Amino acid sequence: MAIEILPKGLNGTVHVPPSKSISHRAIIAGALSQGKSTIRNIMLSEDIKATCNALISLGVRIEIRKDEGNRHQIIIYGKGKLKPVETIIDCIESGSTLRFLIPIAALTGGKVTFKGRGKLIERPLNIYYEIFEKQGIEYRNNDGELPLTIYGRLEPDNFYVRGDISSQFITGLLFVLPLLEDDSKIIMETPLQSKGYVDLTIDVLKNFGVHVENNNYNSFYIKGNQKYISTTFDVEGDFSQAAFWLAAGVLSGSVACKGLNLNSLQGDRNILKIIQAMRGKLEIDKDRIIAYKSNLKAIDIDASQIPDLVPIIAVMAALSEGRTIIKNAGRLRLKESDRLKAIARELNKIGGKISELDDSLIIEGVESFTGGTVDCWNDHRIAMALAVAATRCKIPLVIMGEEAVSKSYPDFWKDYEELVSHRERFDLAQLGGEISEWSMGQ
Repeated sequence: MAIEILPKGLNGTVHVPPSKSISHRAIIAGALSQGKSTIRNIMLSEDIKATCNALISLGVRIEIRKDEGNRHQIIIYGKGKLKPVETIIDCIESGSTLRFLIPIAALTGGKVTFKGRGKLIERPLNIYYEIFEKQGIEYRNNDGELPLTIYGRLEPDNFYVRGDISSQFITGLLFVLPLLEDDSKIIMETPLQSKGYVDLTIDVLKNFGVHVENNNYNSFYIKGNQKYISTTFDVEGDFSQAAFWLAAGVLSGSVACKGLNLNSLQGDRNILKIIQAMRGKLEIDKDRIIAYKSNLKAIDIDASQIPDLVPIIAVMAALSEGRTIIKNAGRLRLKESDRLKAIARELNKIGGKISELDDSLIIEGVESFTGGTVDCWNDHRIAMALAVAATRCKIPLVIMGEEAVSKSYPDFWKDYEELVSHRERFDLAQLGGEISEWSMGQ
């Protein structure tokens, strides 16, 4: 499938979708609780569906109710203890589902097989394999790839974990270790990257009555015999997704984002500082952030704590004055696509000047892109970044594989074209992107 986007600036308001990262965490915490939890303001992306279905496979009763707009409430009836009712868990393409649920499956002591598709099949799980071998938990995989079958029960321990592969392993352990009979510790063998995601985990656990001691990200102490307490939890807006709209504003028009928590622990809140450092104009007040078209300047960016922002930062940098270096981004090669190669190659197709190093991008700014045909590499963040790039193309941009956005933001194209809110400044205007379906036979 493909779509064609006409070159046009975006103007208007978007109500930012709820945080996918927080949604995963809140749903899992509810499933580990005793009693009824209600998780409000959920967008049913493919990744969130994968987590819900995985928990149902582990014996959790879940109801999904339609809320305002295209948002949902998820009602979870937790038993405080999970037991596999199905032996196969399909994580689709969700890395969070896979890495968060593997330790939880090991909590049950039953035999569980995890499968997936796309790049998820080959994403690394060595940190868990090392733990399984140390603790005598049986596991079997397909030459290091999915499907993965595990059989055994996780025990309290000192867990030595690398911090430069994925924070998802830390989160997976943090869900489970409070429920074990004795205390545990997670000890970082290398500095922890993506600290913001671990902060989100600890904060969600706190909302469900579970406490973790963070020793300056060098280690985490977790008391055993804790219990998750059911609650009602509201998911805040997603800065990872807001980044695309804010970038569209500073590159092409005036875009207001509503529904964000300015005190959020999300690491991707740093998009605000990055845009401002690039001389982008933002107006920030208590309930919205407005991005205005600006002449952006190049800066150097350390991506170690903000990997999900790199594709859209690369688009802004490619249209900025000067040379931008995005460094410490090697982990992006292990995402839904090799995101360094994907964004460099696709932007270069349309007139970008990007050099790709092992863990970095060097980007020379240009005035505009040419347009033409690009591919999103089956990666939602590449697709959305290219959609923003289309606002500064000279001729229409055809994006192949546009359906990839359903992984995290199924309403993205609708919002790109149509979004209208209520009666304030900007709120009567549509964003105004012009999209047409494009036939591969044309």
